[in-house]
Amino acid sequence: MGHKTHPLGFRLGIVQEDKSLWYSGSNSYVSFLKEDYQIREYIYQFLLLNKVGYSGITKLIIKRDETKKRIYIEIQSVVPGRIVGKSGAFLRKLDEELSVLLKNKKVLINIVEITKPYTEATILVDLLVKKLEERVSFRMCIREILKRYRTEDELKGIKIQIAGRLNGAEIARTEWVREGRVPLQTLRANIDYSYKTAQTTYGILGIKIWLFKNEILTKKII
Repeated sequence: MGHKTHPLGFRLGIVQEDKSLWYSGSNSYVSFLKEDYQIREYIYQFLLLNKVGYSGITKLIIKRDETKKRIYIEIQSVVPGRIVGKSGAFLRKLDEELSVLLKNKKVLINIVEITKPYTEATILVDLLVKKLEERVSFRMCIREILKRYRTEDELKGIKIQIAGRLNGAEIARTEWVREGRVPLQTLRANIDYSYKTAQTTYGILGIKIWLFKNEILTKKII
């Protein structure tokens, strides 16, 4: 029987960093972990309720200082202007609401712009989900993603997988396409991975994308 592991979790501490960068003893570890989950969910719900539109968030990194009284939130996005809002209105409102949610703690939010969106698996998956939900043929969708992938010279390979009732077929199946190298078992390989679902009229389609960026030969210390 086959055993599968998450491509990013497999490489944590080797070529991948965790999205929560802090250390805590066993007495408060669980509460901080729950707090991180609440922060992430609250930010996504905030953007949804305020009708920000597509936020293009690729990563949401949370850091804490030694006293655990300061929380640094780094939001990486391809469209940071939508999150900031006109004259910083959305960002100020988000900062105020998070300060209320996290009592007695100082929240510092930093938004980082991603200049090359097609080197991020999350963005490519979002594009694929949007096209499939618009009832575009899955083969045309894959060709569109491959076309965008080829515009980025630093990428070494891509693998796209779609599973479900493709094009409304009665029997669900899995289709996948690979271009270039995607070494999933090589720990030094910098693999970016994303999984999302598309809600179509025929049911749910599961979409996975693996991106092979490069090989990291030097040890990364976290």
